[in-house]
Amino acid sequence: MLKRALCVVIVSALLGLLLCSSTAVAGEKALRFRLPGISGVVDLAKFRGKVVYLDFWASWCIPCRKSFPWMNMLQARYKEKGFEVIAVSLDENPGDATAFLRRYPAAFTVAFDRRGKVAEAYGLKVMPTSYLIDKNGLVTARFEGFNSSHKKETESAIEELLAK
Repeated sequence: MLKRALCVVIVSALLGLLLCSSTAVAGEKALRFRLPGISGVVDLAKFRGKVVYLDFWASWCIPCRKSFPWMNMLQARYKEKGFEVIAVSLDENPGDATAFLRRYPAAFTVAFDRRGKVAEAYGLKVMPTSYLIDKNGLVTARFEGFNSSHKKETESAIEELLAK
């Protein structure tokens, strides 16, 4: 019994290292995750067949305040064409995320990564960081920070993926 328990611990540790050593890179498969969300569990695999704008944010992130209205607009404009925004909060305290969402409502899917494991697996260095994922689950672009001057370029990339 002790040997079996030790094997389980070793395998779990190795899987954890594998997850944390991976990063999402353009041209590679988006790293799957299941996280608690506002409306239940958010499982990236369930969005297969859609173009996804995956955004990592936190309540203390000043640029995130500007990105939320824009992501709401993207969701409204492209949802019927097979587009989804998934915003993953990195706030450790759920109350901080809730207060942010009261001020900056989200008309899209919101998930919570309180321990930052998914963000770590995606290799986040800057807040916010977003990934554009195609219908086949491949990462096609990574956007670090939020800059209004990149909106047109991002929307063009979304439209191109939706047209495929």
